[in-house]
Amino acid sequence: MKDVMENIGKLYHPKTALVFYEAKGMNVEVYVEYFDMDKNGSPINAHPLTVKEAQRLSKALDTTGERNKAFLKPKSIIAANILYTDPSENGFVMWFTKATCKNLFFVEGLGISNGNASVPALLWIANKEKLYIYALKSDRRPTETTPLYHAPFFNVYVEGNVCMGTVDVNIRRSASLEEFTAAWEAYFFNSYFSHLMQNHNPIHGNCVSLWKKLRKTGEPFPKEVLKKTDRTIKNILR
Repeated sequence: MKDVMENIGKLYHPKTALVFYEAKGMNVEVYVEYFDMDKNGSPINAHPLTVKEAQRLSKALDTTGERNKAFLKPKSIIAANILYTDPSENGFVMWFTKATCKNLFFVEGLGISNGNASVPALLWIANKEKLYIYALKSDRRPTETTPLYHAPFFNVYVEGNVCMGTVDVNIRRSASLEEFTAAWEAYFFNSYFSHLMQNHNPIHGNCVSLWKKLRKTGEPFPKEVLKKTDRTIKNILR
């Protein structure tokens, strides 16, 4: 019997109990009574729940710390496209995606049809509230000194920050690393591209004409139109 008990693990003993009383009728009132427990597990010392006891209970039930610990925690081995993570409460992630084809949406006023088009390799930097995005000329994993280019999209400022417009960005405090990056990519590509920000043209040439052509032809994104920034990963992280 002794060996069996040792293998059970922790044995928990009842210490306190709460009993909720509810009055009948239209105006429902609730009364909470607090009990201590004796060594036999029987309730004793009944009294109304005090403010101090309620605060202690609230602290014990607060799971905020656990949620924060889960923020940006990977579900498995960290994916090869993740470049940097800061899992603090106000932390951020830096990752990259290879050149691919994406379903894009444009406001009617641009005269560009919605649908699939080629996009270049991209560098993403995001926290819970903001997204920055840059273009890359290669699908290779970028280094600290890899040149960054302006993301060739509408709705992106010259500094790389993205105007999300009316998109309701809602990143959970307990979002895993995979959920976080997938959510931001979905927010970006499922929003409508509408206009250039503060007259910033992100490419060499006409941005509207470029996307009209890419939608029509389905050809790979032309890297030669990308405009180089004065930034690298190294000075972004500095």
